Amino acid sequence: MGLLCFMLLAAHITSVLRLPAVERLDAYLYDTRVRFSAASAPDPRIAIIDIDEKSLAALGRWPWRRDLLARLVDQVFDHYHAQALGFDVVFAEADDSTGLATLRRLASGELADIPEFGATLTRIAPRLDTDTRLARALAKRNTVLGFYYSSDPHAVSAGALPAPALDAGTLAPVAANITPASHFGANLAQLQTAAAAGGHFVPSVDQDGVIRRVPLLVNIGGQFYPALSLALAQLALGHPPLEPVIEVGGGVPQLEALKLGKLTLSVDANGRATVPYRGPARSFAYVSAADVLKGTVPVDQLAGRILLLGATTPGLNDLRVTPVGEAYPGVEIHANLLSAMLDGALPQRPGYLLGAELLLLAVLTPILVWVLARRPPFQATMTVLTLLVALALADIWLWRVHHVDFPFAATLTLMVALYVLNMAWGYIFVTRRQSQLRQLFGQYVVPELVDRMSADPGKYTMVGQSRELSILFTDVRGFTSISESMAPAELTQFMNAFLTEISTVIRSGQPGTIDKYIGDCVMAFWGAPLPDTLHAHNAVLAALNIHAAMLRLNTTFAARNWPTLVVGVGVNSGVVTVGDMGSRYRLTYTVMGDAVNLTSRIESLTKFYGVPILVTAATRDAAPGFVYREIDRVRVAGREDAVTLYQPLALAGDEAATRYVDAFAPVLAHYRLRQWAQAQQQLATLLQAEPDCVLYRVWRDRVATMQANPPAGDWDGVHVFVRK
Repeated sequence: MGLLCFMLLAAHITSVLRLPAVERLDAYLYDTRVRFSAASAPDPRIAIIDIDEKSLAALGRWPWRRDLLARLVDQVFDHYHAQALGFDVVFAEADDSTGLATLRRLASGELADIPEFGATLTRIAPRLDTDTRLARALAKRNTVLGFYYSSDPHAVSAGALPAPALDAGTLAPVAANITPASHFGANLAQLQTAAAAGGHFVPSVDQDGVIRRVPLLVNIGGQFYPALSLALAQLALGHPPLEPVIEVGGGVPQLEALKLGKLTLSVDANGRATVPYRGPARSFAYVSAADVLKGTVPVDQLAGRILLLGATTPGLNDLRVTPVGEAYPGVEIHANLLSAMLDGALPQRPGYLLGAELLLLAVLTPILVWVLARRPPFQATMTVLTLLVALALADIWLWRVHHVDFPFAATLTLMVALYVLNMAWGYIFVTRRQSQLRQLFGQYVVPELVDRMSADPGKYTMVGQSRELSILFTDVRGFTSISESMAPAELTQFMNAFLTEISTVIRSGQPGTIDKYIGDCVMAFWGAPLPDTLHAHNAVLAALNIHAAMLRLNTTFAARNWPTLVVGVGVNSGVVTVGDMGSRYRLTYTVMGDAVNLTSRIESLTKFYGVPILVTAATRDAAPGFVYREIDRVRVAGREDAVTLYQPLALAGDEAATRYVDAFAPVLAHYRLRQWAQAQQQLATLLQAEPDCVLYRVWRDRVATMQANPPAGDWDGVHVFVRK
């Protein structure tokens, strides 16, 4: 399996077989590097003139008149003394906002016979020809106009392209690989001729819609034109020569970089440069175009800088998805690329990385296979993690120090794949071992314990031992009449649904152990075989959840015309014997003792008192996190000691439940003080609010009996049940 992983990844690296998942991982790792390598401060050499909401409000909607843009250009160079200005916009059509074209049509048409009109037009035309005004502003200044290209066969080319970036012959060996385009949208010839240079502003969009690269060169009609950022860099550096760096590997020429004077600009085989984003949006200095035009921006903020004019307002649709933001200004992409070019810090993937990546995979594969197969799981895991961290740190070091974009995705995939395969293989053997344990213990351990025991059987013992547990019993009221009214098959479905619901509650949260099903009765306990210091709390919580579950289940039963279930629940805590018990023919993990018998007795009393849940004082004291209503103090059949019964109503802090408790407490107090009249008066008030309450009626009848036949002087207030 290790060899298979190596072969697949080697095929991916050499482009014999592309693995989309590895490509996506490579892109994600690049994004992660970029996000965690943000620059500490903006680049002081570059600033962005922003066509923002403020500018649109002050100067009107875009596009602005060309004479206004001409004033902006004059302001940038004459007042702020900028080094260069690049336009992340295109001026593909003549400015007709002044109406000059219309006036000229009239002068040569309908108004040709009016000499005064023609003379006046000749006199004012220079003031209305805003394109000429902008061309004069661009001329003899370091200005770069932007244009776009397209491979859409239905597109139509317009405008005049700038001069090519370099001679087409120098790129002839690799021309077929350079990003091609069939159409373009460029600037008016008058404007492009006046500007110092031009460059495209179209980024390369990856399959996931994220912009990570920009073509530094684009092939349009056999000529190669620069990106806006490349043209600006060349202009700012004093027009150094641009030359391709072509390497021949395996007899195939491939473009590796562009030489711009002394700078080496790393590109891929298609002439695309990877953008090393400095950080999230606005990692460069921004100034509003309106403020620049008014001259309110301090001169030192723009003096000597390379400026880019672009838009951040959403209405102009130049917000892009990048590794550092999903609404990233397109103009800032070019600023990032320009900054990296000036620093000679474009991320590079030189050709030798292919061999380095293959060599790394070839070395890692046998090491990982040996470690994962021969070392214990913990040691193997720590070894893999150590290797992974070391390689990740090396990858970060190459990126930050040497600007090498090492393709780490294949290496990471190999390590994770081998580790997961090893863990899966180990799981098969562990599963076999657990299966053997199930066969060993399954004959005498209840099924819900088997998985826990088989995970670490040495922690558990089936030998009987004394332990304090909490026991829960449930029983269905009137089950006999229900069973007689249903057909056997329907009764089976009915009981399965009921027992499944209760079992789900018991096994949820901090699960209890289901001891057995006895007809319609369920017995469960908490605190064994797994120790549980909150066994009483968990048992009471399960009882409340069972009551709530029955309310929901009865709604479902009603929809199927099934009888309504009334379930009583009893909970008690105490020391019992727990372990495997039975005969040589069958053993079961169960509990025995007086506390178990008492739980069964108090569960049966829920019907007598008309309450869904009863717990003993032992459980109440061990689980204080609930609101309890005291129900009675009784002596059940077969026991000499009296026990106090409580009904849990809700979790502690429930004000409504607390008021419910406070309303009934006076009844018990008057009863135990032999204040029969006061007890009856309190009960009458309670019954007026809840006339159908069984508990109140039970106490009303008992108080009436006591009032008619007062108990002896040694009466202790305990009610005695003579039947189970």
